[in-house]
Amino acid sequence: MDTEESSIPKVDRKTLKAEKKKKKKEELLKNLERRELLKEAVANSAKPVPKNILSGLSNDVKGRDYTVSFAIPGSILDNQQTPELRSYLAGQIARAAAVFSVDEIVVYDDEGVKDSENTDLNTKKSRGVEQLSRILMYLECPQYLRKHFFPLHQDLQFAGILSPTDMPHHLRTDDASVYREGVVSDKQVKEGHCLVKIGLKSDCLVNMALKPGIRVTVRLKEGYEFDSKLKGTVVSPSEPRTKAGLYWGYNVRVAPNLSSVFTGSPYKGGYDLSLGTSEKGTNVDTCEIPKFEHL
Repeated sequence: MDTEESSIPKVDRKTLKAEKKKKKKEELLKNLERRELLKEAVANSAKPVPKNILSGLSNDVKGRDYTVSFAIPGSILDNQQTPELRSYLAGQIARAAAVFSVDEIVVYDDEGVKDSENTDLNTKKSRGVEQLSRILMYLECPQYLRKHFFPLHQDLQFAGILSPTDMPHHLRTDDASVYREGVVSDKQVKEGHCLVKIGLKSDCLVNMALKPGIRVTVRLKEGYEFDSKLKGTVVSPSEPRTKAGLYWGYNVRVAPNLSSVFTGSPYKGGYDLSLGTSEKGTNVDTCEIPKFEHL
């Protein structure tokens, strides 16, 4: 056979094979190195948010009377090419909110279908608004409550692989905290009372009759871990912040347009300080921010 390979001396063929083997080995090492760097980056991004769990209330504990909100357009997800990237971006927003103790996230619709009679109203939410708000609410909810509030949905297909926000109210069974999030159980108890599932081995009895299936914040007695039966009091979701200074997650509000971000504020008197972001704006490090109640 008068082929190119047969014309190559045996020594040269061995050299070529050795070089090919060496190149494959180098490529394999590079891929392994990239994979290790990627694992390290993912591990660093998944580090939990520092928790400030409170096992008891005292006069030394100071609350926080101000709130921080930020608004973001739902169309931010539209620039992502795959469902995985859309979920990842929503997860990064939730994590940033947890790190900086944001109390409210407003997802506004900047491209909804307008009502022909009232141009200020959108008749249909954009796809990005629905998905972003749903993922944000899912990641804010404690893990032991998610099955009660979030059935299987296409928007949450990749939410389970996102880095946990691990907020202070995302408590584990062995975490001692006087405040816990829970869901009202449908078990029958004595009149004027109800049971609340709060992520512990036994349900908590509260002296208030509430509709089953709603989410509530419960304050437990100090040293409750030594009681045979758990008893608590249903309190406002803002009490952990105002009385104990704890960061207790964020609320998600959907606004039909940008103006509704301000007019639909849940706080009395609205937001007393608003900041806008722009690449042509003043550097935030040089700004003097006055005292505020609702940013």
